[in-house]
Amino acid sequence: MTTIDRLAALSLAADRELRRGILPFWATRAVDREQGGFFGRIGEDGQPDPAASKGGVLNARILWTFSAALRHRPDPLYRTMADRAFDYLLEHFWDREHSGLFWEVDGRGGMLAGRKQTYGQAFGIYALAEYFRATGVQSAIDHAGRLIEDIEAHAFDPASGGYWEARGRDWQPIDDIRLSAIDLNAPFSMNTHLHLLEAYTGLALASNEPRHRERLRAVLEIMLDRIIDPETGHLILFQDEQWRPMSAAISYGHEIETSWLLCEAADTLADDALLARVSAVALRLADGVLERGYDAANGGILYELSPNGHLDTNKEWWVQAEGVVGFLNAYRLSGRGEFLEAALRTWTFIEAHVLDPVVGEWRTRVTRSGEPIAGFARVDFWKCPYHNARAMLEIVERTRRLRALDPGEGRA
Repeated sequence: MTTIDRLAALSLAADRELRRGILPFWATRAVDREQGGFFGRIGEDGQPDPAASKGGVLNARILWTFSAALRHRPDPLYRTMADRAFDYLLEHFWDREHSGLFWEVDGRGGMLAGRKQTYGQAFGIYALAEYFRATGVQSAIDHAGRLIEDIEAHAFDPASGGYWEARGRDWQPIDDIRLSAIDLNAPFSMNTHLHLLEAYTGLALASNEPRHRERLRAVLEIMLDRIIDPETGHLILFQDEQWRPMSAAISYGHEIETSWLLCEAADTLADDALLARVSAVALRLADGVLERGYDAANGGILYELSPNGHLDTNKEWWVQAEGVVGFLNAYRLSGRGEFLEAALRTWTFIEAHVLDPVVGEWRTRVTRSGEPIAGFARVDFWKCPYHNARAMLEIVERTRRLRALDPGEGRA
């Protein structure tokens, strides 16, 4: 089978999974028809918990997912779901007193946590910008524009050039700024800056305003100069106000995700010199994951290497999704067949072990060999449709571009 044939098969499989697997689950089983919006939690057995709280990040990611699906293929169902998520976000998560998005509401939409996590504001921008691109609804881009100004006014630190993790509901400093219970209480994190990069890219594409492109460039420079260690080529996960590392853990999923998001940002800015610099960094990140985080025996990407040398070999759904996209991106940049093989074998692992044709959606975590690990919800504060749905959309588009190249290239 030629490379072109293998890419075509991958594209068909990804499109089928998006249209018949991921999106139908979220458009049916995840909809909270009694209380509004979408359920905040669905168990691994597929049963929803109406009493569960609802996270701003989850709602924004649902909005982004159906907006992106709508933009790529007009469908009344996708528009209905995108509208539902948009309306709920502005009705229940938007802070009418202080601006910005709440972190968490209860099952009926009442505020539970009003703090302004920069990560959460970023996902609001990302989702609103995509909704505007899909629908042209002016309110969406207006709110996205307000969010970036909120972030720049209250979360950006001019002294260091970085973005604080969180502020209180009134945008004043707070003591506990952790993104989650497993994160360090650190002023600056890789995760927040990465998703600001992603959000500002989406906003720049939606608005094409010079101000938004300027801030995108600034965040991209932070990623290149501060977040990626020039000596090791790895991401620095947490840092203090002076950009001193606070953790030596290596997150393989974030590294492969970062590799392609850097390129998307540079492509958006259309700066050839910057793109050349970014491409080299992206390939170094992808190379590191291929050499140390990729499971050559089974396919797929391992989770994380702790500072004490312990390798967590479990496989998370989002890491595998980002892995296929990241390896396809590295293949495009380098033409190296090992990246294509890693992408294809990671997809094979997903199909065999991560997809759940019975309950629907993707299993959250499986072992290195693919055995399901119990105890993880199918939907919760962090388990969402954006990583896997976006990966399917990216796979379809990226394989199309690769197949448009010289058909004589890269035969397997």
